[in-house]
Amino acid sequence: MPAAISLLNVIPDDKKNIFTKIIFKLLDRILAINKLDGLYRENKLHGLDKTSFAKSLLEGLNIQLLGLKELQAKIPKTGPVVIASNHPFGGIEGVFLAWAIEQVRPDIKVMANQGLKIFPELEDYFIFTNPLSEGDPKNAPSIRTCLKHVKTGGALLIFPAGRVSYFHKDTQRIADHSWNRLIASIANRANAHYLPIFVSGLNSPLFYRLGRIYFRFRILMLPRELVNKRNAKITVTAGEAIAIKHYAKGIDTGKQTELFRAQSYLLDPLWQKPWPADPVTELQPLVAEVSGDTILQEVQQLPDEQHLLDHKGLSVYFGYQSQLPNTVKEIARLRELVFREHNEGSGEPLDTDHFDATYTHLFVMKTHSGQIIGAYRMGQTDKLLADGNLENLYLHRMFNFGPDFVNRNQPCLEMGRSFLIPEYQRSFQGLFLLWRGIGAFVCLYPHYRTLYGTVSISKLYDVRSAAIIQQAMVTATNKVEPRAPFEHKLHPEVQDFARQHGLKEHVTALLQGIEPDGKDVPILLKHYNKLGAVFHCLGIDKNFNDTPGLLLSVDLPEAPEKLLKLYLGESWQEYKKTKSSK
Repeated sequence: MPAAISLLNVIPDDKKNIFTKIIFKLLDRILAINKLDGLYRENKLHGLDKTSFAKSLLEGLNIQLLGLKELQAKIPKTGPVVIASNHPFGGIEGVFLAWAIEQVRPDIKVMANQGLKIFPELEDYFIFTNPLSEGDPKNAPSIRTCLKHVKTGGALLIFPAGRVSYFHKDTQRIADHSWNRLIASIANRANAHYLPIFVSGLNSPLFYRLGRIYFRFRILMLPRELVNKRNAKITVTAGEAIAIKHYAKGIDTGKQTELFRAQSYLLDPLWQKPWPADPVTELQPLVAEVSGDTILQEVQQLPDEQHLLDHKGLSVYFGYQSQLPNTVKEIARLRELVFREHNEGSGEPLDTDHFDATYTHLFVMKTHSGQIIGAYRMGQTDKLLADGNLENLYLHRMFNFGPDFVNRNQPCLEMGRSFLIPEYQRSFQGLFLLWRGIGAFVCLYPHYRTLYGTVSISKLYDVRSAAIIQQAMVTATNKVEPRAPFEHKLHPEVQDFARQHGLKEHVTALLQGIEPDGKDVPILLKHYNKLGAVFHCLGIDKNFNDTPGLLLSVDLPEAPEKLLKLYLGESWQEYKKTKSSK
């Protein structure tokens, strides 16, 4: 019969006597080690191989694990990967995560606390360290073993806190200790993918109360907490595997490790929610396409100055609905077609409103066929606000513009309703020609110094992604506010990271960890950011299927010289020097 699990086993035989046996048996009962021994015997765990042991232990405790299939689907099947999790329980999560990951990656190794040596059957999973003593020289061989394992294409699971989650007096929250920067060092040096995991759950109230008295009481309580997990339901939430290249260049390992930790807490299901139901529930059939011949006939009637440029079989024009009724109808049809792909649009046969009659339409078309490939709708605010009525601005319905906002003080172009047809959405040419057209337009009318408008954040993004973009990009002022604000709070641990470090340089990495299709920030947002845009606030467009829109403004003469040359051509210096008054 195998020896009983007892604290007495750590005492040398020559030190054992009646007194020590009584004391240690009492401690076994207090710390529930006797129950752990009973669990071993009841489920015949002694001597099993690691996989059978983990499975039998979970079955013996009758633990119901949720989210394991989703986790397994997100683990890279081959290649170096570092997997990290928060540490809410202090032991059992290491067992079930190793067991679950092994089914996808038989090469899994777990960097583990020496306390888990209490399970000798699991030793083949573990690479042991002493996390309570980061400078312990005995850890060096373990670290080298972990690094070699990942560098040679292996999978490594780490609990970088090195200790169980506890109550933090400063934040009044139960959370992990600071993570060890070793995790970032290994991931970077091995050029590994990083996979964040969040395990939901808490230990008993007594565990946290004793831990507040003395931190080592938490260690002594771990056997009791393990057996207390009998009949528990535990949820595991996995992010997406993130290539190290998506992290900011030059980021130090300390900050990167804190970001890794934030990415784990970002996955907490308690801080996730779906988008509200779309107000548009039924999509009507689109109207019939307007023929290219009809568009060419209208375009040929435009004054020469409204033909802005030609480039490789494409032409850029601007005009008004009164000049181009059929062309604007086709633009509205294509807008609806494209917006529906992004869960936007009106659901109507055309994406149109009364602003189409008063705004300027800048569009790119195929020179010889008349097929429209993209367009922008621009509001010339000096004309639209000639009577002082803000109702003439589309974005007035979405934002409350204060008297100090730029559109109330100088001529601006209100930019909106931009699109490219699907075959040009991944093409540099389409976006380039739209912006080359905008550049040609402002060179014709150089009193327009400022562009402002919104970038839509499609509801195909996770709500958390929209919140990250808002937190990262917005510089709030009292000059403008959304009429229907976007409201979603990120996990407090993520907010703490954002306050300390900001999110702007980390948006891509954060989105890569939660967007299943690898979406990054919208291309148009990236473009405006390169132009030096100021992002003012994020609001909900109640007239556009409740789509979030990020309001921004661009002081165009102050844009980077490289981009002014690209979009304004030879006239960029003359435009830059032009006075702002008309």
